[in-house]
Amino acid sequence: MPQLNQGQMVLLVGVFVISFSIALVAAIWFWPQKTTTRTRVGALGAGAPGDVPGEQKGAREWIERLAEWSQPISKLSLPKQGWENSMLRVQFMNAGWRDASAPALYFAAKTLLALALPLIGYYVASTHYAMTNRTLLLSILLLLGAIGYYLPNGILTRRIAWRQRVIFEDFPDALDLLTVCVEAGLGLDAALARVAKEIHVRSKVLAQEFDLMLLELRSGYAKEHALRNLSLRTGVEDIDAFVSMLIQAERFGTSIGASLRVLSETLRMKRRLRAEEQAAKIALKLLFPLIFFIFPTLLLVLLGPAFIQIYRVLLPSLSGAIN
Repeated sequence: MPQLNQGQMVLLVGVFVISFSIALVAAIWFWPQKTTTRTRVGALGAGAPGDVPGEQKGAREWIERLAEWSQPISKLSLPKQGWENSMLRVQFMNAGWRDASAPALYFAAKTLLALALPLIGYYVASTHYAMTNRTLLLSILLLLGAIGYYLPNGILTRRIAWRQRVIFEDFPDALDLLTVCVEAGLGLDAALARVAKEIHVRSKVLAQEFDLMLLELRSGYAKEHALRNLSLRTGVEDIDAFVSMLIQAERFGTSIGASLRVLSETLRMKRRLRAEEQAAKIALKLLFPLIFFIFPTLLLVLLGPAFIQIYRVLLPSLSGAIN
């Protein structure tokens, strides 16, 4: 059996670590949003059996097993105390990562990527490039380690931005539907349940947030507490305004229907203004590709044949005059 040299061993270890890291990040990104408890409660409310569907149950078991395997690795970068009350926990909620295994998978991915990228970089530098400058090599390895450590932060930030954008775009439509339900005579809780059911086709993210708020209300939470939790989980300014309006209407006894209609018109105008702002930025964003890509191509297509013709006509004349 042939013996593996040091470079091949480093490559194998690096490939294993980077593959496991990619699997962890993919698991965090793609796992189902609903927890087991919420799925069972929703099934009971719909009159279905309380068991979790087989596909979701299998995925959940795989995620839990992966989180259990990653526990020893995650301890290398997991803060010992205090992080549960930090901004990172709120970011997990904003990203929709509410499962108990999310911290273990997140910090395990940070640790593995911080180790894998320098290993891959060291192998590439030692086998393909003769790097005699150890200071430069060490700097590159440290940079790769920092990139690997903070890469999950970037994924988390992008996930939060995507989720908040979806809520921002779909919330005015949900608010219109809620206004219609309230003005038709439904109570606020029944109207929210109806909106969560109807909006699920258009925006699963918003429907899940409403469902979770309704579950908190049914479990005995005060309405103000459940609304505050909704605002905290989403991190969207429009949801915060909606929550504040409902709390004030509940305290002072004002008409919820009229307040919802005013807020709906305000949010719709805000969304329209944001669309106009994005449209106004298009001209500036197109400036760079126009100057460096489109204009040179147009000039080449339009003036290229003329230059070729001039070259063919003038070159013999110039050469004859010189002779």
